[in-house]
Amino acid sequence: MSAGLKFVQGNEACVEAALYAGLQFYAGYPITPSSEIAEHLAVRLPRVGGTFLQLEDEIASICAIIGASLTGCKVMTATSGPGFSLMQEGLGYAIMAEIPCVIVNVMRGGPSTGLPTCPSQGDICQARWGAHGDHAIIALTASTLQDVFEITVHAFNTAETYRTPVILLLDEVVGHMREKLVVPEAGAIATVDRLKTSLKLGMDYHPYLPREDGRLPMSDFGGQHRYNVTGLFHDMWGFPTQEPSMVHGLLRHLVDKIANNADSICRYKEYYLEDAHIVLISYGGSARSALHVVENRRVRGERLGLLELQTIWPFPYSVVESKCANARYIVVVEMNMGQVTRAVKRAVAHPDRVVLANRIDGVFITPTDIRNILRLIQGKGV
Repeated sequence: MSAGLKFVQGNEACVEAALYAGLQFYAGYPITPSSEIAEHLAVRLPRVGGTFLQLEDEIASICAIIGASLTGCKVMTATSGPGFSLMQEGLGYAIMAEIPCVIVNVMRGGPSTGLPTCPSQGDICQARWGAHGDHAIIALTASTLQDVFEITVHAFNTAETYRTPVILLLDEVVGHMREKLVVPEAGAIATVDRLKTSLKLGMDYHPYLPREDGRLPMSDFGGQHRYNVTGLFHDMWGFPTQEPSMVHGLLRHLVDKIANNADSICRYKEYYLEDAHIVLISYGGSARSALHVVENRRVRGERLGLLELQTIWPFPYSVVESKCANARYIVVVEMNMGQVTRAVKRAVAHPDRVVLANRIDGVFITPTDIRNILRLIQGKGV
């Protein structure tokens, strides 16, 4: 797709951003409401010299992108809730083996088969805790198609920078809605290339030895260097170990490389927070309704503001704390039973002032739903 103004679907915006970021290999299995990502890439990716594979299931899909990433490709897969569940073991492997990849989850109602064509944001905590064991993860989201484009590029950049899988959490509304998208010229948004080792054939390459800046140079598997890749705890050569100090050091590295860079990873948008008595916190499709309410009430003189989260994990605790410091009430708008609300309560000084405005019935949360919660708050004299 050439640069310029387009009118596209959310899933298509994700596709164009992935190609902009340098996607070379996609493997996936179609599943509503993410299927359009596979459909568009089946056409678009081969045209730019990339490889598209439809595989038999989501387990094979994530394993395929892990293997392709090790050979030097920028990779992605896309799925929805049931498929995301199947990918969790592979996700944990990519975390442990420090393999860059992007996993798009266009969320739908669950659990199980749930509501395949209806919106939900019920996979927030699964993105954080779905893989077993202690680990860190990066999960991003967006509410507009322009932001979908930019956040998708950011997902590829962070995956390459921190040698880690990155999850892009869209929802059915964002994935299927259509609106304008300005595709930027090549180079307008910075993209991060794979960091390759400068060591030549015959030199001692350590695949898991970080540089001083914390980044780990990679060597294309099957190229100049032979090295071991495993999901077990391993040493700097990649060979399994149970030596306590190495196990401790590796786990700290896996967590700290993300936790210590949370400020660089974190993205958010803010609206009218300077004087807000009531702060709405939202993300994804829900943030569209939240912003509508804020702008509608501001013209009536009501002091509302919105903090839209684009980074869900690592959770931006310090941002939420500072932006809500003067709020009399905080209303978290989401389409689940309060998965981000729990994190917000941990972040703020007065968790008793945090209120949930939600829907869990497969219907998109509307401004009216949010206003009903606000009436209850304002009835308390706020």
